[in-house]
Parts: sequence; structure tokens; C-alpha cells
Amino acid sequence: MARILVVDDDPDIRFVARLALKRGKHEVTVADSGRAALDHLDSGAACDLILCDRMMPEMSGVETLAEVRRRRASVPFVFLTAKAQKDEIEEGLRLGATRYLTKPFEPAEVIARVSAAIRVRELQDDLRARNAELDQIARSDPLTGLANRRHLDEQLAAHAASAQRHHHELSVAVVDIDNFKRVNDTFGHNAGDTVLREVARRIAGSARVEDIVGRWGGEEFIVILPHCGLDGAFVVSERIRQAVSATPVPFEAGIAIPVTVSIGCTGGADDRVIERADAALYGAKKDGRNRIVLVEPPALCP
Repeated sequence: MARILVVDDDPDIRFVARLALKRGKHEVTVADSGRAALDHLDSGAACDLILCDRMMPEMSGVETLAEVRRRRASVPFVFLTAKAQKDEIEEGLRLGATRYLTKPFEPAEVIARVSAAIRVRELQDDLRARNAELDQIARSDPLTGLANRRHLDEQLAAHAASAQRHHHELSVAVVDIDNFKRVNDTFGHNAGDTVLREVARRIAGSARVEDIVGRWGGEEFIVILPHCGLDGAFVVSERIRQAVSATPVPFEAGIAIPVTVSIGCTGGADDRVIERADAALYGAKKDGRNRIVLVEPPALCP
């Protein structure tokens, strides 16, 4: 059952259209003008399709369509018209009408045209949802659910461009699980996957809402920190380090795996920011792991 709004200044047309659509098991609301239709939409009422007369006093069907598109961009809009001239049809379709229905009409035709328009809308919604799902899959790491390298690259480029343009701070932290190979060698790859998922969860839970957290590859993670200098990046990094090391990661019965991370952190919006963060990470590993090393950005970096 669809919720349909019938808009026509002729009460007979409203009556016939409402009767036909109710036969098609639809829920029907009527409005006697374009303004009344807009008031209905502005009230927040649900609407799956609008059936609207093209020629109405005060506000025409074309004017109504333009206002509807500002409020409900994708709702199907079917014009009712006494004479469907080619130029009028082309204008209506260009403005966003879904299809035309010529008066006088048969009830079966109304039901068929409306059902077809609603079905097209449903297919379009399904396609958009599927495309969004595929896009999410393409940008997500399948093991941890975090952003993958592709998405991190895109986000880093976008935030670096914004930082350069608006002269605000940007920092990046590279987080690496210490002695991860030993986990796989000692407990097996299932344990390694468990550790990766749990560490990812702890990193994401320690970051700020505006931060972008992702898996860079292997046991390495990236945290992009927009509008954040090195002092603030250190605070977030330390929160991550403590969250990861606070408690061992539970695996199988009786097995809990201690985990720590090393973090390299730097700032800047240039194309060598990851390289500097990696160098800082190497320093943290060299200095004994389970620690944070900061590298100052070049003086000219915003």
C-alpha cells in the first residue's frame, strides 16, 4: 500500500482519482491546491507519490512540482492534464515529473500508472541502497570493519587539501601492534585475527568522533586527526596506547593475549606526512615499543 497525495482544484477529479486509488489498496490524501499540497508535505506527512493537476489557479502544477522538488527530491510526481502537448510534457519531465496521465482517465489506467511509478521508485531506492552498500564494502577492511587503505588515502588527501586551504592543523598517527608475528606463531592465525579485531575496536573507541581510523595493512593502523596539533595528537595516541595495553585480549578458554602498540605521530598537510609518521613509529619500536614518538612537521607546513 502506497501513500498518495492527489492535488486538483476540481472536486470531481479528486473524488474519481481517490476512488480509483483506494480500489488499488492505496492510502489517499487529497489537496485542492498546490499550496495545500505543500502544507501537507511541510507537516512531515509521509508521501510515496503525488498525482497533481497541471493547470490550477494561483499555483500551477509546474510551480507545485518545483516546490515539491525542494522538499522531497525523489518522490514520484505524476501530472494530470486535459491535453498533453509535447512541449508541456518535455517541460514537466525536465523539471522532474515522473510521467503524465491524461484526463479523462479510466480507474484502471490510474492504478496502472501509479503502480508503475511507485515500482520505479522502489527499484531506484533499492539500487541506491545497493550502490551505497557496495561503496561501503569497497572502503572497508573486511576483518576489522574500519576504513581500508583506499578510504584512508582519499580522506588524508581531502583533509590535507582543506588544511592547506584554510590553514588549520592536521596530524596523523601510525599505530603498529608490537610483536604481532609472535602472536600468530604462538597461538595461530585465528588468534591473530582476534587480536586485530580487538585492537581495531580499542583504537576506534579511543579516537575522537571527528577522527578517521583505518587499517593501513597487516598489523598497522592509521588515525587521521583533523584540526589537531601534535599536543592533541599525543593525548589521543596515549589514550589509544593505554586502551590497547590495559587488558589482555581474550582468545580461547583460558587464553588471554597481552598486546601493546607503538605509535608514531606527526603533523602537517604535505605529501610526506605518512613518511614522517612511519619514521616516528620506527623510533618508537627502536626505543623499546609500547610508546609514542612524535616528529615535528616542517616549519612551512600548516
